[in-house]
Amino acid sequence: MFANAMEVFKLLDQSNCRKCNETTCLAFASKVFLGQKTLDLCPAVDPEILKRYGGQVNKNNSSDAEMEKALAELKEELGRCDLEEAARRTGGKFQNNRLTLKIFGRLFSLENGGRIITDIHTTPWLVLPVISYVLDCKGVPLTGKWTSFREIENAREKYGLFAQRAEKPLQKIADTHTALFEDLTLIFNGREVENVYESDIALVLEPLPMVPMLICYWKPEEGMESDLRIFYDSSASANAGADIAFGLGTGFVRMLERLTLTHGWQEASAHG
Repeated sequence: MFANAMEVFKLLDQSNCRKCNETTCLAFASKVFLGQKTLDLCPAVDPEILKRYGGQVNKNNSSDAEMEKALAELKEELGRCDLEEAARRTGGKFQNNRLTLKIFGRLFSLENGGRIITDIHTTPWLVLPVISYVLDCKGVPLTGKWTSFREIENAREKYGLFAQRAEKPLQKIADTHTALFEDLTLIFNGREVENVYESDIALVLEPLPMVPMLICYWKPEEGMESDLRIFYDSSASANAGADIAFGLGTGFVRMLERLTLTHGWQEASAHG
């Protein structure tokens, strides 16, 4: 475990290149120490350092081993799940002993044995909420009304952490790459909507069939900072619950942070 942020800082090139979406290397080191970011999000870290330290996280956050254990337990529970019945609850399709869902518009299939068939890059951050959704979704019809994360049942106490790990990092990405939201509609099969909470940009994504997510972004104005909020359909308490909604929001940001590094949006922004 890292004892403090300076231990992380000493592993960086200290160039303040901002390719990690932080203003300084010290700010990035602090996020790594707090478990809000992983060391591999810095493109300049030496591979040998990553090999040695890349898996280290703050003790207050789930380790890779703990996540793998949780995933194994969920897959075991999935083995006892009636996937045909689950298809009716989750908005999926059951065929050839597989339950197939659309995750961000792409096909994601599950079998009772825990096997996953998809062209989406799978990580525990994605697979955990998907399997939990299959097990717990009540199949309540969508209302078309949006609600904040804190209004989801049992989510109020987690809102501070959700804002820190989902809304604030996404706001920073939007500030730096406003045009990226246009790419999101293509990459994640989303759609732009208008006149929602008087926001400058409003985008609806569908990370799960019965759990759509609305992202509203207000651009900075003279004397006012930007703002960003994530909303869910008001049926989310029944179809997802606090933990799944939390996992979807934070997992989406982690995916997006990696995309900003691997697809050159930083460089595109720097060159206008």
